[in-house]
Amino acid sequence: MATWSYNPLNLAIPDMDKMRFELGDTAVEMGAVTCALCDEEYAAMLGQNPDWQRAKLACLRAIVMKLSYEVDTQADGLSYALSQRFPRWKTMLDEAEKKLSNLTAIPRIHGESIGKPYFYGDLHANPRRF
Repeated sequence: MATWSYNPLNLAIPDMDKMRFELGDTAVEMGAVTCALCDEEYAAMLGQNPDWQRAKLACLRAIVMKLSYEVDTQADGLSYALSQRFPRWKTMLDEAEKKLSNLTAIPRIHGESIGKPYFYGDLHANPRRF
């Protein structure tokens, strides 16, 4: 069963509440109508990606994929412009991808390095050798 919750008192802890805050997905009162992802989806993304920026990117990709199927609807004077939500999230996704790709490779003790590796085989070889 999907759940939707948000507690602003937990923003100092890098978990679902902080991710919701950073993405602006904090209107949980109406559940699936107002939220981009449910608690279980956020928990899965955070569990699969120990690096915060990669988890944020995974959440944004899931949100963009989910919103890409929403269409505008009109019925008897009532209209829903659901496609207007997509550009905001797509812009956030593009910015997150750009930010992550601009990071240089940082050697890490735990987890993967970000970007291309700095060290490679034959790094100190002399290209002018005979």
